[in-house]
Amino acid sequence: MLADLLDPMKNPLTYAVPFFLLSIAIEVAALRWLDHDDNVTGYALKDARTSISMGLGSIVFLTTFKVITFFAFVFVFAHFALFELPTSAWWYWPALIIGLDFCYYWHHRFSHRVRIGWAGHQAHHSSEFMNFGTALRQKWNPWFEFFFWLPLPLLGFAPWTLFAAFAINLIYQFFVHTEMVGRLPRPIELVFNTPSHHRVHHGSDPEYLDKNYGGILIVWDRLFGTFQPELRRPRYGLTHPVETYNLLTLQYGDYRKMVADVRSAATWRDRLGYVLGPPGWKPDGSIDRGRTEAGTG
Repeated sequence: MLADLLDPMKNPLTYAVPFFLLSIAIEVAALRWLDHDDNVTGYALKDARTSISMGLGSIVFLTTFKVITFFAFVFVFAHFALFELPTSAWWYWPALIIGLDFCYYWHHRFSHRVRIGWAGHQAHHSSEFMNFGTALRQKWNPWFEFFFWLPLPLLGFAPWTLFAAFAINLIYQFFVHTEMVGRLPRPIELVFNTPSHHRVHHGSDPEYLDKNYGGILIVWDRLFGTFQPELRRPRYGLTHPVETYNLLTLQYGDYRKMVADVRSAATWRDRLGYVLGPPGWKPDGSIDRGRTEAGTG
């Protein structure tokens, strides 16, 4: 089963890659002919190259994550699952995709609201562009996902199916990273995460911070009070731009800052605050918004 899990020909993402590349090519061509304000939108070579490099690097870390968590999930599934759900049932995959998206919402929200989570996730928000290339700008630190996925094998979902469902989730999210698609029909905007909703998520404007965490479905944000409609074109990127294309700085720079803050803290309360408090937390209880997120993915 592990061999099947690691077989690229059995991973939905493998078959999606040609469509990713084709979509990027179409978007670049459309922007070239339809948008002449290169200082605001579109693609920049260094930025796109950085995003693609981060995406390639994430494959290594995601594969490692798969191996470690697969054995953990199998153990939980074999010894603690409340029941074993039939993977052949017509409702199994829809239920799993919805259940995983629900878990994704809470993991995504954690990654924005808790500094140690944000330290890993902020790399995805570091681009000041919103395009299909930005969708490839993935984090290299997926380790907290395990805790948010854990309820699924406990509820009887087969461990191998979790990774297939997550691949479907990632494929869907690739296509919401664009400015070339406006508002979709209202019923779709009401239920699903769309390019309009996800542009808000990547905005660093005050009204867009900490909004629209959903992966496939936006209903979670509507239910739990984190939904924000797109009122105007967002300003993309971090509220405190990193101004670098160095991959290690983008992926681990916030960890370095967090460790420095912890080492300088005078009390255990402050040390815990720097790790478990929101990004930009300060010992006096204030939040330095200049060190928080881009309001995202």
